[in-house]
Amino acid sequence: MNKAKSEALLARRRNAVANGVGVFNTATVQSAKGAIIIDVDGNELIDFTGGIGVINAGHCPQPVIDAITQQAQKYIHTSFNVVTYEPYIALCEKLNSIFPHGGKGKTMLVSTGAEAVENAIKIAKQATKRSAVICYTGAFHGRTLMAMTLTSKTSYANGCGPFAPEVYRIDYPDFYKNGAGKAESEFVVNELQKLEEFFKTNVSHQDVAAIIIELVQGEGGFTVAPKAYITGLRKICDKYGIVLIFDEVQTGFGRTAAWGAVEHFDVQPDISTWAKSMGSGLPIGAVIGRQEVMDAAAPGTVGGTYIGNPLACAASLATIKYMEEINLNEKAKNVGNIVSKRFDKLKSQYPQIGEVRGLGAMLAMEFVKNNNPQQPDTELCTKLVEACAEKGLIVISAGLYKNVLRILVPLVISEELLNKGLDIIEGELTKLTA
Repeated sequence: MNKAKSEALLARRRNAVANGVGVFNTATVQSAKGAIIIDVDGNELIDFTGGIGVINAGHCPQPVIDAITQQAQKYIHTSFNVVTYEPYIALCEKLNSIFPHGGKGKTMLVSTGAEAVENAIKIAKQATKRSAVICYTGAFHGRTLMAMTLTSKTSYANGCGPFAPEVYRIDYPDFYKNGAGKAESEFVVNELQKLEEFFKTNVSHQDVAAIIIELVQGEGGFTVAPKAYITGLRKICDKYGIVLIFDEVQTGFGRTAAWGAVEHFDVQPDISTWAKSMGSGLPIGAVIGRQEVMDAAAPGTVGGTYIGNPLACAASLATIKYMEEINLNEKAKNVGNIVSKRFDKLKSQYPQIGEVRGLGAMLAMEFVKNNNPQQPDTELCTKLVEACAEKGLIVISAGLYKNVLRILVPLVISEELLNKGLDIIEGELTKLTA
């Protein structure tokens, strides 16, 4: 595979771009369509990352391109705080209808997932008149101050303190890693009891404004919270008047074969945060919540210059309409079935795979040593990612130790291309474990 132009471009990157900007894969791009990326050398690459979960509807869907073009010919920016425009309102109306939050919902638009989290916390604090927030181990909520504080992995925040105050962290209900010797039902009871004890030993429930949780952890390794735990968490939040926030930035818009992972849990949050695939790559996110909670924020305390940019709103409306027209959730279900069957087969063959997990088409396999969840095999996962890249498959890892291979393939991918990518994973894993 010729990479001369790619190597030259990466050299320019190293010379011009700050080192703090992460490099998860060394692929380059000159064009992209569906689930294919063409790099600057003309090589065709299979995309199993979707821009880290942003391209659920595929690269460059034509209806979205058309919507962006049409909007750009009218106006690009006015600031919604200064001049009201219809695409912002139409998108809020659509999101409220998809995610009603148990009744009448309201929405505010932002530009990123981290920005959505920051504003969700501000709204929760104003709604409750409390200052503390509880988050989880393994969580990833962004890199801005509050979001970075909520994020669990310390390497994302090295040298960035002091951090936001009154943030408290408890263990994520990870049954695979921490449930040895227990039935899942017993494990959930114990984890909920730990939260009740946490209120006595770390922060009083009277001071807690919000608990924020990912129903399926993204950067944390695609760990899925037990349904019974989320049901119990909702009851505890109701009991103490705590705002329950679901971070659906990576799980939203088809990734779990539903509009949101919330649909798999039969529990409504008070607030939810969204971004990534809602705009097919344009920077847009949302905070959605129960009307009485959302309206607790005083005028001017949430927002920003670029929130709900007209181009991004147009792209999001077109993306959602396109997802509906092609029944993206059904496509995700099919993708998930194909990937899970292949990964389950691999797990039965390779003891290095400790667990296959996920929800819908948000799937991963974790590599461990000695079949022990407490012994992550980072080296094997890293080598597999690199070997796949050499074969023209873009894939990335996740997890605290980067020992989890995660799949965020565009959901419009053909079965033929999907299986071709899975064949590469299987073939390279076979070589590495020989």
